[in-house]
Formats: sequence, C-alpha cells, structure tokens
Amino acid sequence: MSQLPDLESLRLLVRVAELGSVGQAARAVGMTQPSATKRLGALERRVGLPLLVRTPRGSSLTNDGRVMVDWSVRLLAAADEFQASLAALREARVAQLRIAASMTVAEALLPGWLHQLRLREPDVRVGLTVVNSTEVARLLLVDESVDIGFVEGPRVPPGLGHRTVGHDELIVVVAPRHPWARRRRPLLAGELAGTRLVVREVGSGTRDTLELALRGLDPVPAHLALGSNAAVKGAAMAGSAPAVLSRYAVEAELATGRLVAVPVAGLSLARTLRAVWPRGRRLTGAAAALLQAIDAEGRPRG
Repeated sequence: MSQLPDLESLRLLVRVAELGSVGQAARAVGMTQPSATKRLGALERRVGLPLLVRTPRGSSLTNDGRVMVDWSVRLLAAADEFQASLAALREARVAQLRIAASMTVAEALLPGWLHQLRLREPDVRVGLTVVNSTEVARLLLVDESVDIGFVEGPRVPPGLGHRTVGHDELIVVVAPRHPWARRRRPLLAGELAGTRLVVREVGSGTRDTLELALRGLDPVPAHLALGSNAAVKGAAMAGSAPAVLSRYAVEAELATGRLVAVPVAGLSLARTLRAVWPRGRRLTGAAAALLQAIDAEGRPRG
C-alpha cells in the first residue's frame, strides 16, 4: 500500500459500522449510495482486505473491518483535533497583526490605514513598533517578530519584498526668526550641503534620503542628529539650525507658522513609501487585509 486510505473513506466506513447499512451511512455523510459503494470498494482494494459483508438486510463488518473501524476512529479523532487546532491557529493569525513602521509612516499615515482596517476586520488586534527603516528590516528578517513593515528610505532593504503605498518629500524648515525664513530665492543645493543641519539619526529613511541627495556635494557634518521627528522639529523651532524632515511630519508646524519651509533649487528630495515583508513569503490574513485597507484609504499624496 503506497498511500494511506483517505479520511473520508474511513469516515464512511465508521458510519456503516454505526448505522448498519451503506445507504444510511451515505446519507449521513452527504453522499449518494452508488458513490458510497464505489468508495468502499476502492477502500477495500487499497488496503487489500475484505471489510464488509453485504446482505439484503444491510452490511456488516468482517473481523478485519472491525479492526479497521477501531483504528479509523482513533485516526479520525486525531485528524479532527488537528483540523480544529489548525483553524484556531489561522484565526489567531488573522486576529493579530504585528507591524513595524518607520516614524513618518507611523505618525502621519498608519492611523488612517488602521481605521480602514478596523472597518473591514473589527476583531483584529494590532501591535505597532515604531523604529527607523533599518530596524524595520531587522525585525522582519532577523527577529521575525513582525508580520509587515513600512519603510521610507530611498532603497528597499535586501531580502524584502515590497509594494509602494505612497510618496513623500523632504523639505528644509527653519524657525521664523532664522535668516532663511526671509529668503526671496530658493537655496542652492551647494548651500544646503555646506550648512550644518539638524537631521535624523543614521539608519532612518529620512537621513538616508538626504545623504543620497547630497552625495557628491561634500556635505559638512550635521549640527545635531536626533532619534525622532519631534526632537528634530523641537531643535529647529528653538533656532538651533535648519532641519530636514518629511513634509508630513511638519504639516501642523507649517500651518501655525512655528516653522517656515525653505525651497531648495536643483535638488530632489522625493522618496517612496513602501510596505515590506520577507521576500518569498505571501502576505495573508490581517497583513493582506491591511494592504487592502490602504487602497481603500487612498494612496498618500505625492
């Protein structure tokens, strides 16, 4: 016997033992009697043993058939337990979504996306870790402690599959009393490279985008490198130095006049926002539902 008997045939055999006829067993499992007879015949041929004695009054088990039924009951119980456990595991996976997101995405975009997700999947429990883009990749690939990540750097970290979920741009901002706030002409790229700035820490998507844009211009060292958007904004508003941040991160400060945007000529600071996950893994459950929710929310403006 090259393969084990299929479970449905064993389930049918057990029903015959319980009900005393192939016809009643067929009805109990939702099968026609000819199909049940054919399946039981195939089962006997597969195991190489006579299992049933068929008479005008019904069907009875042979001695070998009774042994097969005893084994089948135990096997089917284990299979049912396995199926129930697998269903519970799938439900737990669907009900829990572990996200790692870079700071700009977490602060500006994820709240709207998660609102859309809860409209679709109200029972999903979300765990969110806010880190820079480099750490998002580590949590996905090394720790394997999150299901999906969001990054904002100029490149996709190695080993990750990805999908674009929006676009963003970095802008230069200063305090209202800073001399640049009164400029009539845009900054030149060389002027920006020659100025000590307040920037995000190494490993953040914001820092990587800025360094890539200034590559070849021999930028001077940063005035301050800080680990959060809020800290960078605070330093800029205090007048420490100009800062470079996502437009999303400074919308409120620009609207209230606490920061002033300074245009820069000849320098592209656009960047792509991406959902990421380990390459080769198919997103399922709540992670796939989140991407659908992002579509429903609408892609972030460029």
